Amino acid sequence: MKKLSSSQIRQMYLDFFKEKGHTVEPSASLVPVDDPTLLWINSGVATMKKYFDGRVVPENPRLTSSQKSIRTNDIENVGKTARHQTLFEMLGNFSVGDYFKKEAIPWAWEFLTSPKWMAFAADKLYITVYPEDKLAKQIWKETGVKPAHIIEDEDNFWDIGEGPSGPDSEIFYDRGQEFNNVATDDPENYPGGENERYLEVWNIVFSEFNHKPDGSYEPLPHKNIDTGMGLERLVSVVQGAKTNFETDLFLPIIHATEKMSDAKVYGKDEQDDVSFKVIADHSRAVTFAIGDGALPSNEGRGYVLRRLIRRATVHGKKLGINEPFLYKLVPVVGKIMESYYPEILQQSDYIAKIIKSEEDRFNNTLTDGLKLLDKEITTAKKQQPAILSGAAAFKLFDTYGFPFDLTKEYAGDEGLAVDEAGFNAEMKKQKEHARAARSQDNGMGVQSGLLLDVKTTSKFIGWDHLSKDQATLAVIVANDQIVDQVTTGTAELIFDETPFYAEMGGQVADQGVIQNEAGQVVAVVTDVQHAPNGQNLHTVDVKAPLKKGEHYQLKVDQDFRRKVSLNHTATHLLDQALRDVLGEHVRQAGSLVEPDYLRFDFTHSGQTTAAELAQIEQIINEKIWAALPISWVVTDIESAKKLGAIALFTEKYGKEVRVVSIGDYSKEFDGGTHAKNTAELGLFKITGETGTGAGIRRIEAVTSKAAYSFLNEREQWLQQAATELKTTQLKTVPTKVVQLQEQLRDANKQIESLQAKSAQQQASDVFKNVQEINGTSIIAEQVKVSDMKQLRQLADDWKQKAASDVLVLGTVIGAKVNLIAAVSPAGIKAGLKAGDLIKAIAPKVGGGGGGRPDMAQAGGKNPAGLQDALKASTEFLQG
Repeated sequence: MKKLSSSQIRQMYLDFFKEKGHTVEPSASLVPVDDPTLLWINSGVATMKKYFDGRVVPENPRLTSSQKSIRTNDIENVGKTARHQTLFEMLGNFSVGDYFKKEAIPWAWEFLTSPKWMAFAADKLYITVYPEDKLAKQIWKETGVKPAHIIEDEDNFWDIGEGPSGPDSEIFYDRGQEFNNVATDDPENYPGGENERYLEVWNIVFSEFNHKPDGSYEPLPHKNIDTGMGLERLVSVVQGAKTNFETDLFLPIIHATEKMSDAKVYGKDEQDDVSFKVIADHSRAVTFAIGDGALPSNEGRGYVLRRLIRRATVHGKKLGINEPFLYKLVPVVGKIMESYYPEILQQSDYIAKIIKSEEDRFNNTLTDGLKLLDKEITTAKKQQPAILSGAAAFKLFDTYGFPFDLTKEYAGDEGLAVDEAGFNAEMKKQKEHARAARSQDNGMGVQSGLLLDVKTTSKFIGWDHLSKDQATLAVIVANDQIVDQVTTGTAELIFDETPFYAEMGGQVADQGVIQNEAGQVVAVVTDVQHAPNGQNLHTVDVKAPLKKGEHYQLKVDQDFRRKVSLNHTATHLLDQALRDVLGEHVRQAGSLVEPDYLRFDFTHSGQTTAAELAQIEQIINEKIWAALPISWVVTDIESAKKLGAIALFTEKYGKEVRVVSIGDYSKEFDGGTHAKNTAELGLFKITGETGTGAGIRRIEAVTSKAAYSFLNEREQWLQQAATELKTTQLKTVPTKVVQLQEQLRDANKQIESLQAKSAQQQASDVFKNVQEINGTSIIAEQVKVSDMKQLRQLADDWKQKAASDVLVLGTVIGAKVNLIAAVSPAGIKAGLKAGDLIKAIAPKVGGGGGGRPDMAQAGGKNPAGLQDALKASTEFLQG
């Protein structure tokens, strides 16, 4: 076995499969795009779903990647086990309807055992197979694996619900009994058992069945290969590490943490080691997640980030680190991963800023959490048995970020146990709630072969032409079948050439009509999407018969296209202006380009201020007025990057890309339509800015005629306001409004003064009506006041005058009743409580309430019951 670094292993794997004709796919963003079933990208195959379920046919059916992934279903185990990670890399090779078992199996063996590659000793490797997969077992034997090293296992069938599924083979490496955590004669001491000796390093899934919605299985139209090999595990084997954490992927982070800790050293104390591992793991996860646009929050993936940061912070305190420190580890993570993920170091200042802000915020929360924990411990000690409730432990976990084991440790120091079953029950409730909030479909969708085999070429000519006279109708799909003709209803059409733009990158599809050679409209185009093999697939409402092979005239709605193109150009200007004003951390997180408006989502940690929006608007309009030329070139990806073009991290690109340039101001990878000059936009106006989720902001805007209409409408509103304010000049409207506000404030002060005088007069009258009941004095009266505030003022006056032991006042305001009850210190000493009194009388007015022993209030919807409520207050004193 060769001694290799993690970077060398990753590159060796990708190089191996590149030699086998695979395209190396870049590691996609951890934040899923257009996939509501996933919170995070959690595997290599998660980025390949569109290929495997047949929605898209890749340019090359052979693909390979090293995909960063996050899994958070068992965060509590991180640091306690040898191989639990939240962030990990999954090495994978994939075949989409191309090669299958007879290629995938020998290649896996070659990569692991060949002296040119990993050079593992063959006798150290064991294979598990699905018992019914006789072909895989035979191929493993023919590849050179000893029969005794091939083990049948019923669990070797990969199935996640609807969609592709099939048997799999797992490859295990025998690290020797010295690495094991079970005895030699333990029944789990075998490849595939629960032990540390035989380490699974690779799983090859032979995806050959469709798992249908009814639960049955049918052969896939195209069989696939889906493999996964955890880089961290493989590195631990190659570097002879006991766990993943003693590798070059984690040790630099651990050593950096040692330097910040209170003289703690990794490897000296088991509990300290858990904290070091948690910090090393979580620092990697939050660094990469924030780098990909996620931000801490109280929901979704933002909540996961917040929880990871807080858990790492708590473990830092256990190591004696009592100040923000996690942010200091960002450049350490970046340096480790620099060879394949240079963007981490490039963004390290921004990532560190976000993490430090979250650490600072948690320090205050942590103090509050410790106060709550002390309070709960004091309460628990008074109970029998003395046990801290599961609900309290969960609140500490959910609200303050305290891991359960930390709460358990604190409680144990006080001689208390913790209701772990109660905690788990609360945790289960939360997970069920979270699952209910997301789509339950975690599969890929059932693969359809209808259009997979349609290889008919279809050329898009819409860059330069908005009509096509002699387009040949090549494919007709109606009622989920490929047919030769269609006479009515909805159909999907593919032509040999088309000017119709297919929806892509946020830009909506063209609309228009299809005419026959006689000029008759035979279909209305309502949508255009890309078919699996890339052709433009036109969805149409059929108005007259259409036949395969005949010629038709295709006409794009020119006004619709022009408006969309203007707004698309505006999104490019907006994208660059946002970076200019807010910072280079801004990334596009989605867009929608319609003819009447544009919508642009972007990553940003705070609300965009009015001043920033004004600056962004100004920049864009200056670029419009500068009449910048818009041009584009088609080139290869590397040349495009050398031009300085910006690529969206959410998109995958082919061998050739289109780069759109707006003067010298903006260069972006792009496949949409645009104006020829920025002057065509005329005007740009932001119409709204909102938050759409954790760390995601949305700007909506208009251009050209729509921008003029937007501003004109607001001018009309301003003119109407001027008329109402009796001013002839619009510029004086703000001054007039300020004057009116000042007059209103003065009038309100006078009203409040009069109301106060009225209340004082009522008080002098009301406080004379004192009743004596069983030695307790009470005032129970209806008063006329304007709101609850004045009712409380009367109660305060009563308190100062000590007019009685008990006070009950009621008032009717509109159709509602307000009640207030107060008890003097002497009354409280005698056992009376205002809260008990208000609860007893509130039902008389059809309401409820409560409060402190000295003051309570209530509301109700039955004014007719007010006198009964006042009477009930005297009866309350009678017992």
